[in-house]
Amino acid sequence: MSTGSTAELLEPPRGKVRERAKKVRVARPATRALPHRLGRCTLFDHIGRGGMADIYLARAEAGLGASRLVVVKEVLPNLADSPRFAELLASEARLAAQLHHANIVQVEDLGRDEGVLYIAMEYVEGLDLREILRRCAAHGVALPIDFSLLVVGGILRALDYAHRFRIDGAASPIIHRDVSPSNVLVSFEGEVKLCDFGIARALDAATGTGQHGIEGKAGYMSPEQARGDDLDPRADVFAAGIILWELLAGRRLYKANAPTSLLAQACAAQIPDLPTRELAHEAKLYAIVARALAADRAERYASSAEMLRDLEGYAMQARLMASPLRLGTWMAQHFGSDVIAERRGRERALRAIERGPVVELRPIVAEPKTPLGTADIHASAPVALQPTSPSEASIATTKAPRPRRVWLVAMAVAVVLVIAFVSSR
Repeated sequence: MSTGSTAELLEPPRGKVRERAKKVRVARPATRALPHRLGRCTLFDHIGRGGMADIYLARAEAGLGASRLVVVKEVLPNLADSPRFAELLASEARLAAQLHHANIVQVEDLGRDEGVLYIAMEYVEGLDLREILRRCAAHGVALPIDFSLLVVGGILRALDYAHRFRIDGAASPIIHRDVSPSNVLVSFEGEVKLCDFGIARALDAATGTGQHGIEGKAGYMSPEQARGDDLDPRADVFAAGIILWELLAGRRLYKANAPTSLLAQACAAQIPDLPTRELAHEAKLYAIVARALAADRAERYASSAEMLRDLEGYAMQARLMASPLRLGTWMAQHFGSDVIAERRGRERALRAIERGPVVELRPIVAEPKTPLGTADIHASAPVALQPTSPSEASIATTKAPRPRRVWLVAMAVAVVLVIAFVSSR
């Protein structure tokens, strides 16, 4: 089975969505020249931009001369210069770095280098869910239902771990606050990972915009989050329910071009009925979605684990179980050829950095002798070693003219003749 059309899922927000989010909009500076050193990381490929950071692929140095690929988010200057944001981001990053789970992107490092605030995290070679849906629409294919259930199951596992997190034996639930397709990564091995725990909270608290500060993410907010109420783990359950609803419907839940803003739609939480798909035991699946999207959180799933149990039970009953291996194979078949050139380009860039700059051998050409017997000061000039950039295609091959050595040849011939004459006697 497949989700059908995903085109509507890919519409960019165009409505009157950002009443208070406009406060955090900033002019993005041009990306820096690469490669560039930032802390222990060498940035070598700009791979995206978000509302708070430029995103780079980088090589991070490890012990014993080893290195690994990481993703570095370079925080935009207006936020990096805020002591409050830096303090909050550091606090949230330290907490998120303690999350070790197969479905969570690991935070590797947080630092500041020459005034630049950055966060480094695990590199997942694949695509985020939003990009998968965009490519599905471009290629005219649909994400199969069993893979959709597998992806949402991975999200719920990550959330359940974070919501049950304990520090020094005491319960300390970590609420994501920004569960959306762009924060769900799917690797070419079929892994599903949720990223950016804590960043939304730091951004909201530092900018004073409350829950409205997540620009463009109102379409995935629970009603209590849209109102700015205090949150508990059920807010993340609601966001996971929206993703599941959209994967089943093949379109966005809230309309960006509706008469009311996305924020107002999120507050109202009026959930349309899902279209009939003729799935096995469809009513059971749709009941799971409805409970996850209950406007009153008292009627919602109390935990991610509870929703996950129901979702896995349905998948087994409907024979829609999928494995990461099958998901990875499907990803490679449909998107592998599209990203292979990008991947190879990044590998070449990384190898070029490891080798260092190309050295060009450029001999200095001896100038002709000046008239009136002036001494030739260039005749014995050394060969120059000049570094050049890897982009230059060739190495100079200009050759200096060789000095005349006729007299040497004549002398050698004379010596040979003398020796021959002496030997003959």
